[in-house]
Amino acid sequence: MLSLTLLALAGSLTAAPADTTYNKVTLPGTVQVGGQTLVLNGVALRKKAIFKVYVAGLYLSAKSNNPDAVLADDTHRELVMQFLRDVGKDKMCEAWDEALEKNTPDASEQLKAEFVTLCGYMEDIKKEQQFVFTYVAGTGTEIKVNGVMKGTIKGKDFADALFKAWIGPNPGPGTGFRDDLMGIKS
Repeated sequence: MLSLTLLALAGSLTAAPADTTYNKVTLPGTVQVGGQTLVLNGVALRKKAIFKVYVAGLYLSAKSNNPDAVLADDTHRELVMQFLRDVGKDKMCEAWDEALEKNTPDASEQLKAEFVTLCGYMEDIKKEQQFVFTYVAGTGTEIKVNGVMKGTIKGKDFADALFKAWIGPNPGPGTGFRDDLMGIKS
């Protein structure tokens, strides 16, 4: 009987985190990146005025409530944006420019050019479609738009500047959004 109890306990310790449903969007509890399992760290809702725009999920190698530590680590990470309404490419590009300006004010010309490249990967996005940004340590940030790989932008500097849009000191969606992604309860 004791061995069955221990076996059940061991199984519960290795069970994958459960999927999370938030504003009718279900995100998996884990994703695979570069042969590593990342866990869903937090989920947040982006609102603009009275409109719900997207639900985001942040995946990390280990749960963390410290955005500075996440940005300092050179480990895999992923952010999924599941849209709740249609958003034009021009609005996304404006948001990227604003995020770079507010969170990386001393951005190099190369970093600014990489954000131009990011904007080039964007397209008008429809309700229920996704953007997925996956930083693969040592490689760069893979950008997928509605399931289609658009390209990879090399370097950790770009990944950090991009992720600061959501978890930096001045996230475009607000500090409450950042806190939700970081699992910080107010």
